[in-house]
Amino acid sequence: MLTASLRRSGGSLIITIPQSYIEQNQLEAGALLSVEISGSELRLKPARPRRRLAELLAATPKGLQRVTGWDELPAVGNEQ
Repeated sequence: MLTASLRRSGGSLIITIPQSYIEQNQLEAGALLSVEISGSELRLKPARPRRRLAELLAATPKGLQRVTGWDELPAVGNEQ
C-alpha cells in the first residue's frame, strides 16, 4: 500500500497521485476524477465522459441494415 501526505495550496489541501496509477489509467493534467466519500473513506477513480447519442450516431457506419421489428421490442433496462 502506498502512502501520501497532504500539502496546503491556498485554502485547499492537495495530494500527489502516484505515477503508477496515472499510467495505469491513462491520466494527464486536467483529467477528471470521480470522488466518492463513504464515511472516513475517500475513493477516486477516472471519470470517463459519457458520450451523447448524437456523437454515437455520428460514429455509426453508414449503410448498416436495420433489424426488422427492432423498434417494437420492449424496454429491458432504463431506456426512455
